[in-house]
Amino acid sequence: MDFKQLKALMTVAETGSVTRAAELLELVQPAVTRQIRMLEAELGVTLFERSSRGMRLTEAGEIMVDRSRRIFDDLKYAQMAVQPHPHNLTGTVTLGLLESTADLLAAPVAAAVRRDHPGIDLRLTTAYSGHLQQWLDNGTLDLSVLHSTGTTPTLHSHPLVRDNLWVVAPPGAGLRPDTPVPFADAVRHPLVLPTPGHALRVLVDRAAAQADVTVNTFVATDSLRMQRQLVRAGLGWGILPGVALADDLAQRTLSAAPLCDPDIWRSIALVTRRATPTPQSVRAVARAVTRQAKAAARDGAWPLRTEPSPQPPQPRHQHQLERDRPASPVRL
Repeated sequence: MDFKQLKALMTVAETGSVTRAAELLELVQPAVTRQIRMLEAELGVTLFERSSRGMRLTEAGEIMVDRSRRIFDDLKYAQMAVQPHPHNLTGTVTLGLLESTADLLAAPVAAAVRRDHPGIDLRLTTAYSGHLQQWLDNGTLDLSVLHSTGTTPTLHSHPLVRDNLWVVAPPGAGLRPDTPVPFADAVRHPLVLPTPGHALRVLVDRAAAQADVTVNTFVATDSLRMQRQLVRAGLGWGILPGVALADDLAQRTLSAAPLCDPDIWRSIALVTRRATPTPQSVRAVARAVTRQAKAAARDGAWPLRTEPSPQPPQPRHQHQLERDRPASPVRL
């Protein structure tokens, strides 16, 4: 067994075709076929089911592909970890972003990495928080911006920003960023919300329980883009993080105001894996993400409402609500 065989295995698995894999590996097709058959003979198992529709992994093949990826990831990390010149970093770094933060962070982070570390191959992906966390755990991602769940045995969390949820409506509603809206008033309107189990929905449902009110959900969708579209169309109001509204507020295609009574805060963090030493290239991208997030909050591009100063105990409906880690997996 050697690296050429493992690389052939991974490439055929990704493409589903020996012909396409041979093109990517710059080999002739019989050479790729020979590598796969030699590996199968050595392992004593069949790695692919072969048919006229292509190559599909067997259960044994899926295990081998997963382990092979880990081997190549470890090699990549070893190479990046020993690079002696921080300003001449190379290698691939895969960064995950929440959908709500992608519009604000993706372009400036990519520009900063290209300017300061042109040798880094930066790859960006967006997903819900639960998916991003799974991809960090299995090594698909090197680092990710997540809805913070705190440091875990496998992941380390670096706080970035604490932002609050806003109520959002069509421009004619006249909501203003400087005039908070009580939660009970906001939920009297038909709402466009994420589905139950989504992290933002968890926050909304907890606030409703705290305020002892019923949420009137008109449409449920996890698509941030669709939520904004439905609100723009006048089909309901929404509850979203301020960072997801920056463009709409600037273009006045929506009106919005921070929620109060209770305030609803969420913590955004940059999360990295704990299992391996963090390579310098990953650290460089992490610094770029941190700088851009802090700058966006400082310059007002990331809409935030100032947290209230600590006050003496108040009646139940005025307590600030902050999300703890949920007992079951959530999506964001």
